[in-house]
Amino acid sequence: MPISRIAVGRPEEATHPDALKAGLAEFISTLIFVFAGQGSGMAFSKLTSNGSTTPAGLVAASLAHAFGLFVAVSVGANISGGHVNPAVTFGAFVGGNISFFRGILYWIAQLLGSTVACLFLEFSTHGMTTTAFSLSTDVTVWDAFVLEIVMTFGLVYTVYATAIDPKKGSLGTIAPIAIGFIAGANILAGGAFDGASMNPAVSFGPALVSWNWVNHWVYWAGPLIGGGLAGLIYEFFFISNSHEPLPSSTDY
Repeated sequence: MPISRIAVGRPEEATHPDALKAGLAEFISTLIFVFAGQGSGMAFSKLTSNGSTTPAGLVAASLAHAFGLFVAVSVGANISGGHVNPAVTFGAFVGGNISFFRGILYWIAQLLGSTVACLFLEFSTHGMTTTAFSLSTDVTVWDAFVLEIVMTFGLVYTVYATAIDPKKGSLGTIAPIAIGFIAGANILAGGAFDGASMNPAVSFGPALVSWNWVNHWVYWAGPLIGGGLAGLIYEFFFISNSHEPLPSSTDY
């Protein structure tokens, strides 16, 4: 059972050099990803007079997030595992692949990376506001809640299949591409309804900088439930409990 492998770890992990390096990698990777994703939306709005809400804007957002996530995961993979997402970290935790204290360090780094990216964008665009995630007309919070669960489940399931599963073989080399593709595809599927966050850090930075917290809980609850379910299901049904600890697991 994956639940039996959940590790709390020790508080000292938060100051261990390897953990601090991993946290820094998560901070930088999340900053890169959010800067590209949020920045593309702001740029498209500037060029097209709020055209980011059009079909072309949705495609642009999908491509920017897919490319940005591909790079962010790639540059962090060998240091922190390239989570770039609290939901991915939570999915890894419930599957027993990262300790609680290391996971908290990742969360802090991811939230800070997103916030700093949004502050950089606001400063460099002379005060343009970063856009907090919001629901479209006629979309209820429960609609968005289900969408976020399903989309994040697909994202974290892909992470497990291509990056975490010890039997992944050559799939590990294309993991960042697969992860970027599923994120981009999900934005095309759900972006017109609730923005398709799939990532509490991606939602947190813009909400904090713009101070807009309307329905913000949806962008935490949905992704964490979806990511947790993906971790439990993949670990329970597809990964043997006898595999070696993953690079993101703590061994100190």
